[in-house]
Amino acid sequence: MLSLPRKTVLALEAVLDIAYGVRAEPVQAKRLTGRQGLGNRYLESAMQKLVRQGILKGVRGPRGGYRLARERRRISVGDIVRALAEHEAEATTAMASPLGQAVVEPLNRAIHDAAMRQLDALSLEELCEQARAAGVSGEREDGGDFVI
Repeated sequence: MLSLPRKTVLALEAVLDIAYGVRAEPVQAKRLTGRQGLGNRYLESAMQKLVRQGILKGVRGPRGGYRLARERRRISVGDIVRALAEHEAEATTAMASPLGQAVVEPLNRAIHDAAMRQLDALSLEELCEQARAAGVSGEREDGGDFVI
């Protein structure tokens, strides 16, 4: 019923892939697209938005790619969702009727706010713990966590 847009879910999966498989080298977009079966065009666009919002750090060069810009415990799912939604124009239009303005708009805002509180309370670290508990293997090359 109510869910995140597919593109947001795919970008969230890419960020989680980077966070879960902490590597010494940055993760290249083509590696992420290969694992997720995504088109490179969309993923690159989403990753650049996440770089601009300080969630990812882009590394240039032949061995370049993406890595987390902050510790995974300091990045919430809400941060990622907001960064990706920020560029999109609001699809909602103001309700013309008094009933819509008085009842439907506040209901829509309450649903949105409740969902964002839930997403803000969930960190990438917690998602990584869920993946470990579910037995998902990570491609850990250095076994460490990102620390500033």
